[in-house]
Amino acid sequence: MPQIEIEGKVFEVDGDGFLTTPDIWNEDVARLFARYDGIEEMSEKHWAIVNIIRKHYEEKGMAPMVRLICQETGLKLREIYELFPLGPARGACRVAGLPKPDGCV
Repeated sequence: MPQIEIEGKVFEVDGDGFLTTPDIWNEDVARLFARYDGIEEMSEKHWAIVNIIRKHYEEKGMAPMVRLICQETGLKLREIYELFPLGPARGACRVAGLPKPDGCV
């Protein structure tokens, strides 16, 4: 099983860097993964996106569609990419501790 080390902490991940055990996720883990992806500081907008993704995952067992994230946050897709340069699937879902979403390449 691949691992990544972030600031001295080791996480088991899949081949694309997504947590293999999402239940270990917490806000500190989110901050570490965000820094690993080049996001120095998690703003309120970052947390709004992460919280929507986590809530949807907990309720439906899958990541929300990008359109839903935009609707619930009031952000445009461009703004989401500014916040999460790797995109809503690879970046935001990874920071939110989800497994790799279906259809994410």
